[in-house]
Amino acid sequence: MTDVIVVGAGLAGLNCALTLQSRGLAVSVLEAADAVGGRVRTDRIDGYLCDHGFQLLNPAYPAVRRYVDLPALDLQAFTAGVAVAGAAGTTLVADPRRSPGLVAKSLLSGYLHPKELARIGAWAAPALGPVHRLLAEAQHDSSGGGDVSLQESLDRAGVEGKLRREILEPFLAGVLAEADGATSAAFVRLLLRSFLLGTPSLPAGGMAALPEQLAARLRDPVQLGRAVTAVRGGDEVVVGTVDGELRARAVVVATDPSAAAGLVQVRAPQLKGLSTYWFATDEPPRTDKLLVVDGRRDGPVVNTAVMSNVAPSYAPPGQHLIQATTLWPTDAVESEVRIQLTRMYGRSAGAWQLVVRHDIAEALPQQAPPLTPRRPVDLGEGRFIAGDHRDTASIQGALVSGRRAANAVTQYLA
Repeated sequence: MTDVIVVGAGLAGLNCALTLQSRGLAVSVLEAADAVGGRVRTDRIDGYLCDHGFQLLNPAYPAVRRYVDLPALDLQAFTAGVAVAGAAGTTLVADPRRSPGLVAKSLLSGYLHPKELARIGAWAAPALGPVHRLLAEAQHDSSGGGDVSLQESLDRAGVEGKLRREILEPFLAGVLAEADGATSAAFVRLLLRSFLLGTPSLPAGGMAALPEQLAARLRDPVQLGRAVTAVRGGDEVVVGTVDGELRARAVVVATDPSAAAGLVQVRAPQLKGLSTYWFATDEPPRTDKLLVVDGRRDGPVVNTAVMSNVAPSYAPPGQHLIQATTLWPTDAVESEVRIQLTRMYGRSAGAWQLVVRHDIAEALPQQAPPLTPRRPVDLGEGRFIAGDHRDTASIQGALVSGRRAANAVTQYLA
C-alpha cells in the first residue's frame, strides 16, 4: 500500500505529486490517457507542433516562476500587442513599454482615444495592486454591488467605443472562451495583471513540454493508460481501476471536472468549449509575432496567429503553422473559417493544408461572479480534489490547486 494515489496527471496532479514526494511520501500517479498533461497537450504531426487549443504560458504567473524551470522550456515570446483586422485593413496596437518600435503605428491606429483610454485605465487599475486587495475590492466595490460580470463592470465604468468593441472584447473572447462577457470582472483583472507583468510565450517544444518537465521529476513514472473507475474513502482508501483495486492512505482526484464529479460526487462547474484549426502553408500571411483579432467580429474565428513566426520549432523548415480558434457552441464549417481568415490576413487561405482540428468540449471552467478563488480540496475520509476548477481557471490556478491539495494531504496524514 502506498501513501497517496493521485488520479490524473494534469498540471494540478503533477504538482501535487511532486510536493508530496518532496515531503518524503510515496506517491503513485494514475493517468487514463496515453500522455501526461490533461488539457495541456501537444500533437506532433509530420513535424508540426499542434497544441490542444490555442494555449500560451505566461512566465509572470507566480506559481510558474516557483515550480517550473523556465529556461529549460526555451520560451518564445509573442509581441506585446494585437493586430486588428478591420473594415479598412489591419492596424496594430501594442504595449509601448515592451514594443517601443510599434508606438507610431499604435498612435496612428485610430483606437487610442484619450477619454476611452482613461476609462479603461481606471477600470483596470486594481489589477496593478496587490492581489489580496483586488479580491477584497471585488467583494466591496464602490458601487456596493461586489463582483459582477465583465460586461456589466465595463458598462458601469463607462468603457465604450472602438477600443472595447474591436480590441478588448475580441481579445478576451479568445482568452475566456466566451463572447458574452459573463466571466467575473475580478477574474479578468487577475488575468490582465499577468498580461501586464509578463509576455505570453510558447515553449519551443510545444505546451506539452510543461507537464512533461514536471512528470520527469517524479521518482516513480506516471502510470499511463490506467483509468480509475471508483474511489472509496475511509481509514484505508480504495481506488478501483480497470486492472483491479489499489489501496492507499489518501487519494487526490485531479482529473477534469466531469470525471471528478463522477468519482467523488462534487458538483462540476459549467464548462466552455472551443475548436482550434491548425493550418500549414509554405508562405506565411504575416511575418510579425502578433495575435490577430477580428475587429469586425464577423465570423466564427475569435483569434488567429502564425505560430511559427513566434516559435519556428512549431513547423518543419521552410513551412509555417497557423492556428485559428472558434468558440462553442457553433455550427461553423471549415469553409467559413477559411473565408474569414482570408479577410483577416488579406491573403487567400483556400489552399492552406489542414493539419488537424481539435474540438475541446471542456476547455475552461466558467468563472462566474462573484469570484470564488479558493474552493475546498479536503472532501473527508482521506479523499482530496485538485484542479483549476478549485482555484482559478488558468495554469496558475491548476498549479496552486495541486499545492493546496498536497498541503491538505500532508496535514491529514500527520
